[in-house]
Amino acid sequence: MAPAPNQTLLSPAELAFLHSNLFLTPPIRPDLRLSSQFRPLIAETDILPGTNGSARICFADGTEAIVGVKAEVEKSVSKGIDIDSPERIDMSSGATDEAMRGTDEEESKLGSRTSRIGDNSWVEMTIEIPGFRDDDSLPVFLAEMLNEALLATGELVSKLWISRLWHWKLYIDILLLSPPLSYPLPLLSLTTHLALLCTRLPALKSELDEDPLFNDDWDAAIPLYPQSASKNHTTGLNSYSTRPPITLLVMAVGSNIVFDPTREELAVADAVLAISLTSLPSVSEKSVVNDNNNSKLRLLSIRTIDPPSRLTTAGVPDSVNAATGGAASNAKARPGVDITSETEGVWHPPQGGMKRGLIGKIVQMCLERGGVGEEVLAGLDNVDVG
Repeated sequence: MAPAPNQTLLSPAELAFLHSNLFLTPPIRPDLRLSSQFRPLIAETDILPGTNGSARICFADGTEAIVGVKAEVEKSVSKGIDIDSPERIDMSSGATDEAMRGTDEEESKLGSRTSRIGDNSWVEMTIEIPGFRDDDSLPVFLAEMLNEALLATGELVSKLWISRLWHWKLYIDILLLSPPLSYPLPLLSLTTHLALLCTRLPALKSELDEDPLFNDDWDAAIPLYPQSASKNHTTGLNSYSTRPPITLLVMAVGSNIVFDPTREELAVADAVLAISLTSLPSVSEKSVVNDNNNSKLRLLSIRTIDPPSRLTTAGVPDSVNAATGGAASNAKARPGVDITSETEGVWHPPQGGMKRGLIGKIVQMCLERGGVGEEVLAGLDNVDVG
């Protein structure tokens, strides 16, 4: 379970008022957004020189993040056989040139079938948050959640395969420029999504297992996630062979579902989920999808976030509050008076988790045709990625 966001300093009366508004049908949010409406944002790409891809996103509350992607060529480590070992073929055993060529051909065929799978160590992600150490729980859990979704399908590492002997090493550096005014997971996820969409790798000029030689012309560089010229008229999304995942933050208050919650809304959440999803490259792909409405989105992971509402202080009813003329001092002596019992209109920290039916409803809202997931991806498609 991921750690809770920073504690919001609200009184029990303010928490009770906010919770009662979000408990209504439909819920009334502090900024008057709809329950599935996201905060406005400003986004731009290719802002950092000397990187293969970069992006910046700034939310309306002033929270801003920058992501830079850098690729370097590394030599692949052969599993089980050391490619550089001179003892790979025993020359003293009378091996002929034909046997050597045959062995090389077999290794080349084996490498072409297996090496393209790639390895998760080819992607390295770091997150820096003002006021936090690199080994603090918040940066560590955020990096793990983003990395988990990014490597879930194995498609990214397969794109980094150059040859049997070489591969790209991808460094993803995420920097939160301002202190986290809310849980920064959605902001970092969307910024990373745009940075990877605009990432380009130099075109390869060498062949087979030769030392890699690349084209110096940056205009000839190959996008990490190629985009076709036409859009998908069914969903309205840009057509990519594959695309990076996005992670959405969702909270529940009673039976109400709220997307992209603010810091104040998280302070009264009954439960919080981080849902990672991506789009399918084609309808022929055999994946776990929402077959009822022919969804083009795929669920990658669901994580629970420990809500900060559990750490808040419970309110005290007026009936037992000495400051309001109640009988707080005689509460223990009077039968039938329970200070810890829940009273309507009085704030009490939530207990327990989220019901399975509510989780299923959230997943459906994210994956369904025309749902929240497609709406977010369509909004990101309006950003020019070059």
